Amino acid sequence: MRFSKIIVPVLLLNIGMPVVGQKKETVNYSKVWVADNGDGTYKNPIIHADYSDLDVVRVGKEYYMTASSFNCVPGLPILHSNDLVNWKLIGHAIKKQIPLEVFNKPQHGNGVWAPSIRFHNNEFYIYYCDPDFGIYLVKAKKPEGPWSEPILVKGGKGLIDPTPLWDDDGQVYLGYAYAGSRAGIKSILVICTMNAEGSIAQNDEVMILDGHEEEPVVEGPKLYKHNGYYYVFAPAGGVSTGWQTVLRSKNIYGPYEKRKVMDQGKTEINGPHQGAWIQTQAGEDWFFHFQDKKAYGRVVHLQPMKWVDNWPVIGIDDDKNGVGEPVMVYKKPNVGKTFPILTPPDGDEFNSLKLGLQWQWHANPEVNWGFPTSMGYFNMFCRPVPEEAINLYDVPNLLLQKLPSEEFTATAKLTFNARFDGEYTGLLIMGLDYSYLCLKQEGGKLFLSQKTAENCDKKGIESESNQVQIENKTVYLQVKVKKGGICDFSYSQDGINFNSIGQSFTAKEGKWIGAKIGFLALRKGKINDAGSVAIDWFRITN
Repeated sequence: MRFSKIIVPVLLLNIGMPVVGQKKETVNYSKVWVADNGDGTYKNPIIHADYSDLDVVRVGKEYYMTASSFNCVPGLPILHSNDLVNWKLIGHAIKKQIPLEVFNKPQHGNGVWAPSIRFHNNEFYIYYCDPDFGIYLVKAKKPEGPWSEPILVKGGKGLIDPTPLWDDDGQVYLGYAYAGSRAGIKSILVICTMNAEGSIAQNDEVMILDGHEEEPVVEGPKLYKHNGYYYVFAPAGGVSTGWQTVLRSKNIYGPYEKRKVMDQGKTEINGPHQGAWIQTQAGEDWFFHFQDKKAYGRVVHLQPMKWVDNWPVIGIDDDKNGVGEPVMVYKKPNVGKTFPILTPPDGDEFNSLKLGLQWQWHANPEVNWGFPTSMGYFNMFCRPVPEEAINLYDVPNLLLQKLPSEEFTATAKLTFNARFDGEYTGLLIMGLDYSYLCLKQEGGKLFLSQKTAENCDKKGIESESNQVQIENKTVYLQVKVKKGGICDFSYSQDGINFNSIGQSFTAKEGKWIGAKIGFLALRKGKINDAGSVAIDWFRITN
């Protein structure tokens, strides 16, 4: 018999009292990270989760964000905001990655890189790159979709970080960079033309910047036109060690002047890396960027921006040298009114007939991996471990989501309906190192242990703690995450009294992504009636 759920309304936590007129939206929001301070200010990061290489577009009074998703599916997340601080995840632009025969298996670090989102001719455009195949385009009339199937705009290895520009005279341009790992060249930016529809990029590239001397590893360009100048915003110096550079010219092909406009300075915000310039309907200028926080991924920051002599200055420039530094707390953007507090989802009660938008698989999903139900749980089946798999790195059916904060506790209630010995499930922290609570049937009985693997991308072998016998098939699994990604696992058979198990584990980032948390359900070999796990709920708390 399954326990009934108690839905507890979420109150404002650790954010102070809301300003007059601020509404509490009926949907739940995160208990562990809220950027809106409730007093007219916000704190960075505005999203403490792995939305790397992000881009943002304003359409009227609304804002939309997308980000890299690499091998995780569904891909190209779409987020919506009314005030640049409070964001809601509303969908994904890609249901499956192509070519299907490639991405039906895990392709760590490959897939969707560095998209740009634009609104043109009453349609949303997203250009993204796959570093092994080229630059793709997807389009939609509405941001929540449906989105078109990807169109290959420009084929080639190592073409990365595409950015379009529709000019005033009707000409269409595409800027991009190169990944040395595929192209054999890097630290340069180029611009080519496209057809009027923006669906075909011509082979007429012009190099506008060679960054080897002063802008090493320059990448992530974003093209804009403002006050008669063409601007290219581009990070340089490396993801975790670099700065923001801006180029400007009266001619799209240059020659370009360049200036550093933001760096880490005296702050703790390393990077600060590529993002997007946005001008609000009130005329304020803001800049989004990410910060690499290793196991926590590349988290999203929002910086004030102003124009000085037709150069942008991002952040706070106390010494007036034109190079800004990131802010940690700042007055919220002026968008004319106050909007409800929102965050991307983390916990899940699994009461919907659709899987929550925060969940992603490590490869294109198959129809027999799992199903939502009308009974208030997600049913995940024990699929065979791939024959070539040494560890979980090669397993596609991992149901995972991003880490939501530096510190949190994740607890899951699940019922393991094993049918055969050798079937197992568990709660997983996944990265290049991983650790999970493994609930496995052996000899008709259930046993729980902690399994850990280091350097799983290099075929690291799992180690296992002592096993504990579990009397009931319904169990509560928990992991507490502390600063530095230190994870401690525990379990309970009554949901009240938790017992620690195994050893502390330090989470590690994945391939170009942060560590992730979620579930697995596996077995050795195929069978015609595999067991399953009913995931009742997954809750993120302080």
